[in-house]
Amino acid sequence: MRVFEEKQWFNQWWVLLLNFSVIGLLLYFMYEWYIVGENIDKIDASNYIGQTAIILMLLLIVGLMLFLRLKTSINENGIQYRFTPFHRKKRIISWKEMSECYTRKYQPITEFGGWGIKPVPKSKDMAYNVKGNMGIQIKLKDGKKILIGTQKPEEAQLVINRYFKK
Repeated sequence: MRVFEEKQWFNQWWVLLLNFSVIGLLLYFMYEWYIVGENIDKIDASNYIGQTAIILMLLLIVGLMLFLRLKTSINENGIQYRFTPFHRKKRIISWKEMSECYTRKYQPITEFGGWGIKPVPKSKDMAYNVKGNMGIQIKLKDGKKILIGTQKPEEAQLVINRYFKK
């Protein structure tokens, strides 16, 4: 295997349940405001600015969860990753910048506080993960550590073994 590529997104059952719950809440609000004509909490049925703000906020939450993607690629140049929509372009770490690179099992909640883009407290280390507990651990020559989550640790390790020279 010469190249490793992986695309991940938040498609766990609980994330889908959360998205459907937010959509259900949005539909309920719209029903109450526009069909029944009732107020919801402090947002009157005639308060179109408040309604628009609530609708946009709920749509933003669902939209963000649908568009979050972690794309990882490993090839002869190094490891590239991009966590859309937060990274505009790929981040590239060349093999020459690394002192160590391997796949490992990690504890997402205790080590990083969960999933997503996670800065490690009291360090310059970072974690980029979407789900699961396996990742590509990169230690840079300057001491910084980066963990990139993967659902294909064996395939990733094969390509790392091919290109990474200690």
